[in-house]
Formats: sequence, structure tokens, C-alpha cells
Amino acid sequence: MTHQNLLPGPEPTLLPADGPDAVARAALAAGAPARDAVPSAPAASLLWALLAEAALASDPVAAYAYARTGYHRGLDALRRSGWRGQGPIPAAHQPNQGFLRALLALAEAAAAIGEQEEADRCRQFLLDSGTSAEEVAALR
Repeated sequence: MTHQNLLPGPEPTLLPADGPDAVARAALAAGAPARDAVPSAPAASLLWALLAEAALASDPVAAYAYARTGYHRGLDALRRSGWRGQGPIPAAHQPNQGFLRALLALAEAAAAIGEQEEADRCRQFLLDSGTSAEEVAALR
């Protein structure tokens, strides 16, 4: 059965399979810790998301900085892939997952440092992207 979008709106944005997160995944699969993999793929949202997730419990300020970096690197990649500020960013598409994880980590870190407005905005961004905090957290 072919899925057909019956509602007007943008098509889902799918980041390229050969993007920076692919380089990051290869480095991680080879055993490199996320921090050590950054020089090989500094534009990889996934690496920044992993660093943010690891820092959330012990250093929410560092988690915020890591997550914000991953978020902005992901926005750059989304725009290069045709995203115009709205529309689905499917979590099931593996190359999108680093950005979505960075966005969730940003929401969590923002809440942890008392930046509730930003935390709420990030969670709404997840919903507007066709996913949820719970779906993205399950990717961890």
C-alpha cells in the first residue's frame, strides 16, 4: 500500500544517508567514544546529542551547550535537504535521528537550567515534526 499525503503541506524531510551522522555512526561502530569521534564528523548532530545525553544528569549546562550545537548543526543539514521551517522530520529515518535526539536533549537541558520557555518550544518542535519526546527518547 502506498502512503499518500491527503493534507496539504510539505513532504517529509529526509536527511541524506551519507551525511555527517553516517561518518559518526561508523566511528562509533569502530569503538570510538562520541567525544573522540567529533573531529571526524563535527557537523554530526548525533555526536552532540550523545554528549548532551551523557551530560544531562551531571552537568546540565554542558548538556545544554552540546545539545544546542547538535540542534544547530541539524538545522543546517535540514535546510540543505529542502526543509523550510515546517513539516515532518520522520524519526524512523535513521539519518534524522541525531537531530531529533539533539532537539530532545536541548528540551531536557533547557528545563534543567530553568529555561522552561525553550524547553516547551523544543517539545512543541518535536510534535510539529511528527514525532514526540517519548518516540525520540526510545531511540536512545
